[in-house]
Amino acid sequence: MANTVSAYKEKMKEMSVLSLICSCFTAQPHPNSTYQYGDMEVKPINKRLSGQSFEVILKAPADLSPDRPLTLTSPPRKKDMSLYELQKRLEAAEDRRRFQEAQILKQLSEKREHEREVLHKALEENNNFSKMAEEKLNYKMETSKENREAHLNALKQRLRDKERHAAEVRRNKELQADLSG
Repeated sequence: MANTVSAYKEKMKEMSVLSLICSCFTAQPHPNSTYQYGDMEVKPINKRLSGQSFEVILKAPADLSPDRPLTLTSPPRKKDMSLYELQKRLEAAEDRRRFQEAQILKQLSEKREHEREVLHKALEENNNFSKMAEEKLNYKMETSKENREAHLNALKQRLRDKERHAAEVRRNKELQADLSG
């Protein structure tokens, strides 16, 4: 394909620009006008609304020999195959199919194994995360319980201190009242 494209490009460079320009100005090309350029044949096609169109025919490299006539030949016919040769070809095709099937099954099993590993890792990470979250929550609950208990103990201590102070104030008042009275 690449050879054909490069040959086409080279031949387009060789075409005379004047013949291309002249063909654009003529309203109708000559019905049987075919231009030969080495191994390329250019046939003008009826003019279209978009402009002049051409059919470019590249000849096969085997047709380029100067002593060979320019006629189209049909491809060589294949020789008749024996039943044994057909059987061998069928067996080879079956072997190729089995091999491809085995390769696909192998790839699928490897993919499944990889997916299992990924799923197992994800489950482990999820379990680890859950355990860590539970431990943090328990720690916070314990520390908040301890904080509440410490706060209650501090309040009780302040209450006891106030009660002692109030008892002292009462005693002092009673002593004052006894001394003054």
